[in-house]
Amino acid sequence: MKTIDQIAERYVKLSLKIGQHSEHYVDAYYGPQHWRPQAETTALPQLKNEALMLLANARQFGTFSCGEKHHRMTFLRAHIKASVTYINQLQGNYLDFNSECKALYDVQPPKFDESHFDEVLATLDELVPGTGDLNQRLDTYRQEFKVSKDKLDTVFGAAINEARARTLAFIDIPEDENFNVELVNNQVWSAYNWYKGNSYSLIQLNTDHPIFIDRVIDLAAHEGYPGHHVFNALIEKHLVNDKGWMEYAVYNLFSPLSLLAEGSANYGIEVAFPWHERMEFERETLFPLAGIPSHKAELYYQIQLVLHQLSYVDNMVAQRYLDGEIDKTQAVVLLMKYALSTEQRSHQRLRFIEQNRAYVITYNYGQDLVKEFLSSKIDNKNPAELWRGFSELLSRPRTGSMMQAA
Repeated sequence: MKTIDQIAERYVKLSLKIGQHSEHYVDAYYGPQHWRPQAETTALPQLKNEALMLLANARQFGTFSCGEKHHRMTFLRAHIKASVTYINQLQGNYLDFNSECKALYDVQPPKFDESHFDEVLATLDELVPGTGDLNQRLDTYRQEFKVSKDKLDTVFGAAINEARARTLAFIDIPEDENFNVELVNNQVWSAYNWYKGNSYSLIQLNTDHPIFIDRVIDLAAHEGYPGHHVFNALIEKHLVNDKGWMEYAVYNLFSPLSLLAEGSANYGIEVAFPWHERMEFERETLFPLAGIPSHKAELYYQIQLVLHQLSYVDNMVAQRYLDGEIDKTQAVVLLMKYALSTEQRSHQRLRFIEQNRAYVITYNYGQDLVKEFLSSKIDNKNPAELWRGFSELLSRPRTGSMMQAA
């Protein structure tokens, strides 16, 4: 019988071998360097056999009703299963969208159709100034709130500093934690955190499209504090370094861990910046730094609150496009109408869907699931309690079904 540590080591080594076939698969690794593949790339059929054998070993390991062993084996089984699914995808064998959500991210997200989003659009139609097409009116209106590239470093730096101060008041993270910020372009994403290990991150901001003032706090908290940077630093410290749970030394992008990583990073924005505190900080600090009149903030954020209700549009479009129900042109039209993105931004978003497929659910459903899980465990109206529960979840991650069953 294999030990849990042996299964964990084999899972990490399997993940690194899969990463040789896909540059997007292993998002972060902070385990032993000698575990990296030393030989030639393992052929996919052989890799699949290794994954299936590892999954069989994990399933035969035994059942634990509670405690650390139960937690680790439940986590490992879900992630090894996701590895098998991803190898199948590399071989050209794709599941339908909903089955892929379950196999890779361990959840089945809710489904919304046009009638749900039509109600949101009707509300926005009354809020957004101007006449004519809602998409064009919104785009024109938002131009007043664009952060110019020459001010982006200053504005983003102020947001990061505030997010960090708020996070450090409640979460104990390694003293040597650090990050750098780079401005890049020609990417399918708007921002990315590349966690390098040893509590260090490289945060990249994509300047292909305008960064509006509301996105500054979102990006600072999501990519930095208390989002991806803090999440990875806590896992590395508490689970890999302190406990030696090596399954957490690798973060596979297309795995159940991403649901928590993206979901907690999105919900962390609300944890760090409760709505009224966020508006106050942005009006008094970020708007002036960006050269945007602060008196325009109130209507702008009324609109942003309603726009958030369109977050599941990506799921609707991804499901239909990936399942072959609509073509590329129809997908772009749907994104323009229901996500209210420009044609250029819609094409970029579709490229993201083509590259990452069902990953889109990790942002919206991941956020909702994290919020629901914490609300069921703690008094989320109490800031100290909310931060405590949030920190505990980051330090001891759960998959989607683990959060649903808790």
